[in-house]
Amino acid sequence: MRDWQPHRSIRSANRDGVGRRPPLDRDQVVEATLELLDEVGLDGLSMRRLAARVGVKAASIYWHVRDKEELLDLVFDRVIGEVEVPEPDPPHWREQVWEVARRMRRVANAHRDIGRVQLGRFPIGPNALALSEGLLAIFRAGGLPDRASAYFAALLPLYVSAFSLEEASGLRSPGGEEASPEEVLQKIRDYFASLPAERFPNLSALADEVTGGEPDERFEFGLGLLLDGLERRLDNNDPALT
Repeated sequence: MRDWQPHRSIRSANRDGVGRRPPLDRDQVVEATLELLDEVGLDGLSMRRLAARVGVKAASIYWHVRDKEELLDLVFDRVIGEVEVPEPDPPHWREQVWEVARRMRRVANAHRDIGRVQLGRFPIGPNALALSEGLLAIFRAGGLPDRASAYFAALLPLYVSAFSLEEASGLRSPGGEEASPEEVLQKIRDYFASLPAERFPNLSALADEVTGGEPDERFEFGLGLLLDGLERRLDNNDPALT
């Protein structure tokens, strides 16, 4: 991803200034892209549609970004900037990490398809760097070894993004018909419960548990497992983390 560059104004070709468009800068392009992404999703986002949103020709967008992929890099970094990371409080590092993860999830769920945008990207924009720096500071201040700090600082956003992506994807009815998420879950629950117990004794017995639980409950459960597992390995002086 390119470094942030001073913007180049786009003006109309009218030399006497009549009908001249206001200057357009990169930040405005990024904000307009995020608004459009929230409205139409990643599949509906195009440079032509974006150009129409900001009132220029599609070619003018390329004064500010190299291509659509760079634009998505910038949009993703813009979203990361909404996540606040507190100053390290060593005795409460675990609680701080928990709260940052919750904030990351809220931000991800506030922007349509941002989980898909993240896939395959290594975030190195200014906001992403600030987030990584903040997480590493919390881990190290809490006494975590350097390797454990580095690995978990990468694992935590991955978990949150994957969870948020699944939330945003919704549930497709097995039969392909229109149905609410609750109806889809009920169909799947009924299906699991109807499986022959002699062949699927666990799925049939745990149909309610496999398909139950609110998203918040499942997210907190997974996050707790990650943190508990990390602390247990640290308590056992696991050489893989040092």
